[in-house]
Amino acid sequence: MTHLIALIDGSVYSQSVCDHAAWMAKQTDASVDLIHVLGRRSLGSTPADLSGNLKLGARSALLAELAELDAQSTKLELRRGRIILDEAEQRLKDAGVFNVTSKLRHSDFVGTVQEFEGGADAIIIGKRGEAADFAKLHLGSNLERVVRAATKPVLVASRAFRPIKSFMIAYDGGASAEKAVQHIAKGKLFADLHCSIVTFGKTNAASEVRLEQAASLLRDAGYDVDSSFIDGEPERAIKQKIEENNIDLLVMGAYGHSRMRQLIIGSTTTEMVRSCLVPVMMFR
Repeated sequence: MTHLIALIDGSVYSQSVCDHAAWMAKQTDASVDLIHVLGRRSLGSTPADLSGNLKLGARSALLAELAELDAQSTKLELRRGRIILDEAEQRLKDAGVFNVTSKLRHSDFVGTVQEFEGGADAIIIGKRGEAADFAKLHLGSNLERVVRAATKPVLVASRAFRPIKSFMIAYDGGASAEKAVQHIAKGKLFADLHCSIVTFGKTNAASEVRLEQAASLLRDAGYDVDSSFIDGEPERAIKQKIEENNIDLLVMGAYGHSRMRQLIIGSTTTEMVRSCLVPVMMFR
């Protein structure tokens, strides 16, 4: 891994995104691109015509005043965006990461991610954004869109960073889970961390072979690995395993392309990200 994209928005999760990006960058000697996207609704647009039946002179004056207010709002949003990026860049430098660039974009959020992800090895995003309803634990409006659209691994940062000493792979034998195992075995990000690889559900001969092959690949790469089967619904079993074993990070496959895979895995993905208190790294 040599390059990371960190998506920040000024929410309480932005600091956590920076802290997770700093950890990843130091683990892999990576550079970091900080990106803040101002949505098209955030900046100036054609003012609504609120003039009604006013006379021509009054109507023109009102529209001119609305345009001026709109321009001022645009300047404030741009200034705020730059402050957010400057503070994030300083936070990374304070953490010892100096190869940092920042980008302020006025564009579609997912389109911006797709524009820059080609040169990146991973994407970091907060679980929730500025408008999040913490009481209801709703996810950020852009999170699922990014995970579904991204071709690179996506790390969903928890609300606060804590030192990462262990990780768990939720392994179902599918293509995305295999991709995760291969990525971990070949990379430096998880080096020296304890690994648990777990398959959830009923065991059979084929699933036992797949799990052991995955665990062996990681052991051959130098990881301390324990592997196991856990019966039960994935959403509940994964959360329980994380809590009981003090797991610091969850790795799992994300949403699939087919309708059937979305129904089965999509709901599990969303629930895991929503309810887990640890960061989640997802592979497509």
